[in-house]
Amino acid sequence: MENTKTAADGAACEGAAGPDRCGVPRRRTAVGWAGLVVLAVGVLLLGVFVGLVGPLFAIACDSCPDGVRGPRRLGDALIAITRYAVPLATLGTIMGMFHPRGGARVAGIGLGALVVLLILMVALGQSTA
Repeated sequence: MENTKTAADGAACEGAAGPDRCGVPRRRTAVGWAGLVVLAVGVLLLGVFVGLVGPLFAIACDSCPDGVRGPRRLGDALIAITRYAVPLATLGTIMGMFHPRGGARVAGIGLGALVVLLILMVALGQSTA
């Protein structure tokens, strides 16, 4: 099939029922960009929190004499998640948000992934030898 759309067809799609009717994403306004920047800062802050404070939550122990849990079976997995998965999830979310078809949906998925990584880190920290 040949692409037979013209500029007039694109103008006719402006009033279509949904944003993806014509296959061309709508341009973002200044308010849309400001919202994305605020979401990106929120994702970045949560990524920093999960990366820095998450491992501390994972190894913390109330009943231990020094406040740190003993040897962990899955300590290497905890370190790998902290070093690789959290920064990649944060960076991937921020990059996906500014893609023309990304936005708030990508931010929501990324925030959810960071929360899951935090829960996974705490669960790995609870498993002691």
